[in-house]
Amino acid sequence: MINILRKLGVEPQAIEQPLDLSVPENKMMLAFYLAAPEVENDRRALNTFHGMRRARKEGRYMGVAPVGYVNRITEDGTKYIAFHEPHATIMKWAFIEIARGAYAVEEVWRQARRKGLKCGKTSFWRALENPVYYGKIEVKGYRDEEYRLVDGVHDELISEKIFYDVQDAIDSKRKRQRPNVKAISDDVFPLRGFLGCPKCHRMLTASASKGRNGRYHYYHCRSSCGCRYPAQQINNHFVKELGKFKPRKATIKIFKKLLLEEFSDHANANKGEQKSLHEQIEKLNGKLGRARELLLASDLDSKDYKTIKQEIEQQLVRLEAKLVETSRNTQPAFRNVEQMTEKALETLMNLDSIFIEADSEAKRQIVGSIFPKGLIISEEGCRTTKVNEVAALIYQINSDLCKGKTGTYDENSSKFRLVPRAGVEPARV
Repeated sequence: MINILRKLGVEPQAIEQPLDLSVPENKMMLAFYLAAPEVENDRRALNTFHGMRRARKEGRYMGVAPVGYVNRITEDGTKYIAFHEPHATIMKWAFIEIARGAYAVEEVWRQARRKGLKCGKTSFWRALENPVYYGKIEVKGYRDEEYRLVDGVHDELISEKIFYDVQDAIDSKRKRQRPNVKAISDDVFPLRGFLGCPKCHRMLTASASKGRNGRYHYYHCRSSCGCRYPAQQINNHFVKELGKFKPRKATIKIFKKLLLEEFSDHANANKGEQKSLHEQIEKLNGKLGRARELLLASDLDSKDYKTIKQEIEQQLVRLEAKLVETSRNTQPAFRNVEQMTEKALETLMNLDSIFIEADSEAKRQIVGSIFPKGLIISEEGCRTTKVNEVAALIYQINSDLCKGKTGTYDENSSKFRLVPRAGVEPARV
């Protein structure tokens, strides 16, 4: 730039460090004057980089706080991040909903926005992949240091298991296996997103058509199979089907007994899952040990070892998160089972009326809790590939009692054991 200015007849000069550039030796001083500030800037940038990296290693979050958190500073000048309500509560709800897999990620984002979350779609996707929400801080790889996660000094919003369940849901979305359930504010279509076409097995949509005497609502298929059912008829039929899952008064005692047994079986299942997780962790540690031995014997390249180690450590982090969660679930929780059972039975006894009076979101929660895999519905009835185990148990007991001709039953009979059925009618493939 100095040469360009000189060609234009302009002689640049520094006020504090004037130089006569017509003297060739002064160009050495010019080079020094220009390089010294550049070196100083690089040194400050490097010090800042190492300072921020050191802060991350100490578990402090650097930069603008993510959604649900806010930047704070203590009296002694220490900076930290804290929960920012109501955004923190909404983000926690969003993580749990995505982990459950009932709704698509973008639908959860839209519902969160309606709840008051101020966050764009791109920022929301980035937040879902940010480990800061389960109490970790990322320390990126630099030179010989590998990428790692350290414990943060801030409060965690969700558990580690929920975070990795969300990552699995995001991965399934990228593989086009995500749930496609969308919420709808119109109470006319509470089953939209749960109904499958009996012919082509696609998910039915819903819409209203204008007729001579008004608007008519239908559940219908987008394909050319032509499946189309009046919405009110299907809704009424579903309410009748809910009545089959209402426990009879004569079965309440049996239901309570089996529910306690199921709690016990669930605790035992958790112990079995813990054992399986321990075995998987030991197996991965064994693989890592063998890879280390091959590296020391020069039979494995260092780059290959680094890749293997990184993959195994990622799997170990997820398995250990599941192990911690299952360990929490195995804690005895039988103190309030009686009260919880009474409250649950009261709800189940009025399930159909509760469904009719509920709002759109509550209706969809009821449908999703009983039929987690959705329904195949037609003029003949409802059927599904899977029913919630508790709902299947209630229906089984009700059905078996209705079939009894003698009017007696044995509480310890094998027919009252928990054997979940395929649903109201087995799914046809």
